[in-house]
Amino acid sequence: MSRIAVIGAGYWGKNLIRNFAELQALGAICDTDERVLPYFTQHYPECVTTVSPSDVLGDRTIDAVAIATPAETHGRLVRDALLAGKDVFVEKPLCLTLEGGRELVALAAAQGRVLMVGHLLWYHPAVLTLRQLIAQGELGRIQYIYSNRLNLGRVRKEENILWSFAPHDLSVILGLLNEMPETVHAQGGNYLQPRIADVTVSLLSFPSGVKAHVFVSWLHPYKEQKLIVVGNQKMAVFDDMEPEHKLLLYPHSIGWKDQLPVPTKMDAEVVPVTHEEPLRAECAHFLDCVKTRSTPRTDGSEALRVLQVLQLCQKSLETGQVMRRTPETGSPRRPYMAHESAFIDEGAEIGAGTQIWHVSHVMRGAKIGKNCRIGQNVVIGPNTTIGDGVKIQNNVSVYEGVTLEDAVFCGPSVVFTNVLNPRSEVPRMNEIKPTLIRSGASLGANCTVVCGVTVGRYAFVGAGAVVTSDVDAHALVVGNPARRTGWMCQCGVQLKDARGQLTCHVCQRRYRKGRDGLAEEW
Repeated sequence: MSRIAVIGAGYWGKNLIRNFAELQALGAICDTDERVLPYFTQHYPECVTTVSPSDVLGDRTIDAVAIATPAETHGRLVRDALLAGKDVFVEKPLCLTLEGGRELVALAAAQGRVLMVGHLLWYHPAVLTLRQLIAQGELGRIQYIYSNRLNLGRVRKEENILWSFAPHDLSVILGLLNEMPETVHAQGGNYLQPRIADVTVSLLSFPSGVKAHVFVSWLHPYKEQKLIVVGNQKMAVFDDMEPEHKLLLYPHSIGWKDQLPVPTKMDAEVVPVTHEEPLRAECAHFLDCVKTRSTPRTDGSEALRVLQVLQLCQKSLETGQVMRRTPETGSPRRPYMAHESAFIDEGAEIGAGTQIWHVSHVMRGAKIGKNCRIGQNVVIGPNTTIGDGVKIQNNVSVYEGVTLEDAVFCGPSVVFTNVLNPRSEVPRMNEIKPTLIRSGASLGANCTVVCGVTVGRYAFVGAGAVVTSDVDAHALVVGNPARRTGWMCQCGVQLKDARGQLTCHVCQRRYRKGRDGLAEEW
């Protein structure tokens, strides 16, 4: 079981402490207010307590941290934890700026760490059931969504009500609709403190025609947490304050009589949901992601979408204007597709039809051809050349000096090097040795290609192999160091040797061994 340290033992942090302790994963408790620690020392005597986050981050027995501190501290603490090699769970919001969020997501990917954000409603059984009902078409075509998150008190000094309450509802709305809004308009009022909004209403308009609004306030006479989804067949009400029937469906209909709309009201249908505590499910999910190295349900990319909408709402709140969001976010239209969390440096060349996915980074001077597919968390280094139709799967870094010709396939976590004898203390970027992967070659998952070698056309490097010398065209190599064990057809099928003639039993191509030991088409 992973050992978790909770940083922040206040209003919400104590709930995380309780759940991680009950899941037998709590290893340490940190809070800068030393007055709160004796309580936790008494109730969790097996756990280390400290006032210093650096004590936790420097503890090698701690695998991950859960951060429940004021929002203004999230960015710094998440960054420090990732750099310390810890997996991170952080309460919403991820941080207070979109740019800062992008940097944290990129850092987590570069460090190979799990980053999960506490958008709690995605661990609520009623919300998960509602998403399933919408996906099955139970509500028909979605027309309108609105949410109220209202209470009296828990007034913040660091962030306004928008940033404190709205992330939960925005996360759910974006996830239920599976799209981002085109326009955002927010209004609010500052009543208790001059520059901090106590009440806001945010209006969202989506490309599909769906409208939504989010009403949040900490100046309300009673507590209300309600989400309503209006479809053209049924309406759903999720009321988290209801002790029993939290999710209801209303099969109301609208008919027409004498050219006038006439509503027909029906009794509510109770949707059965489990009564699992959402926070317990959220904590268990984080532990599972840490153990299996899987992507959390509410990962950094999901947090970035919420941050982008929050930032638009904040701008609208400050200016009174309707803010428009475009996929290009103000940039000229591009012939390629790049996910909003990807980083494309100025000076990189990318061909038409290429797709670049989550938190990948294409550096200045890189050249990528047409119709390539660049997966998640891929780094394309400066002055690298990638041909047309190349597919690079997740977690691959193509360093300077590496060239991939047309139609090369790189499986997940392929490793390239560019210096033979690297030392952290000795700069050796002037000793880069070029690596060439010829057209049509396939590199299996987790294989390593040492710099200075050439992998021939349509060669096939097996998963986990370590390539230390040149690979002939069409050769199949496996092992450490990689050795040839057979030959591969252009279509990707192992060739059969019949009396010196190599034949593909699928596409019927025939090959012979050339003078240079290569398998050449006959």
